[in-house]
Amino acid sequence: LSPVPMFCLKACGFRQNFCFCQQVQLLTAPCKLLHTARSAYHKWTCGMQSQRVAENEQLADKIEKIHAESPDKGYRRLNDDLRHDYGIHVNDKRVLRICRARDIRSTVKYNNHSCTRRAKNPQYLAENLLSRQFYAEKPNEKWLTDVTEFKWSEGVEVHKLYLSAILDLCDRRIVSYALSERNDNPLVFKTFDRAVKGNPDAHPLFHSDRGFQYTSRAFHQKLVQAGMTQSMSRVAHCIDNGPMEGFWGILKRERYYGRRFTSKQELVQMIENYIHYYNTRRVQRNLGVLTPMEKYQLCLTA
Repeated sequence: LSPVPMFCLKACGFRQNFCFCQQVQLLTAPCKLLHTARSAYHKWTCGMQSQRVAENEQLADKIEKIHAESPDKGYRRLNDDLRHDYGIHVNDKRVLRICRARDIRSTVKYNNHSCTRRAKNPQYLAENLLSRQFYAEKPNEKWLTDVTEFKWSEGVEVHKLYLSAILDLCDRRIVSYALSERNDNPLVFKTFDRAVKGNPDAHPLFHSDRGFQYTSRAFHQKLVQAGMTQSMSRVAHCIDNGPMEGFWGILKRERYYGRRFTSKQELVQMIENYIHYYNTRRVQRNLGVLTPMEKYQLCLTA
């Protein structure tokens, strides 16, 4: 179909009315079939762009810019960044439609493999006092901890690097962390000592799995000296330490999986940079579209 020819509009009398009526008849049946108004068709033929389409084009440019910096972000996190960094409040579904139109896709999530080594003869076991209550009203009320494994290659030789970290349940910030090529007691003790040094007045509920480091008497004694209460997950229930396991998945999906590290320095730098990014720049919807450190400062002010 084409719009009314100009020569028809310039014609006079019967010819003008006849051409106009003929055009209307030609348009009526197709528009009914497509459930479209004739006015909408004429608006489309004039080439004018609606305000909504223009806004979507501007949103799409900003979304592509954010996605280029962090390809791991899905449409929900892209929307959170629009709200946090640009002050743009739109619906998730609208962002999803724009992502589909521009073929913007996040990286695929991989399965997370645990490296927990359970103690054959645990020296100390604690009850699951946390009981999946993954909420805290104030900072340093509940801490979670765990150890995870990374790999880097040097030729055909594969090396391992272990990361131990402590997470606060109130603001989801990483309180402290330590890296080592050995998954042993000193790695966990160093992480704990750094957390206590940075938060000397903290006496949280300290939750972990039943790894051999956390069931040792030496570690339990350190908790007692710091005035903390120990809690442990049940056997074969990794969900009891869910937020900590979730952080490992986030870190590896966004920066580790799909990449090959050829030096220890490169891997260490990636982990350190990501933890800083996670604490200070990565907004979370369950924190009110704030970063962990913004939430922490807000709680301290309150």
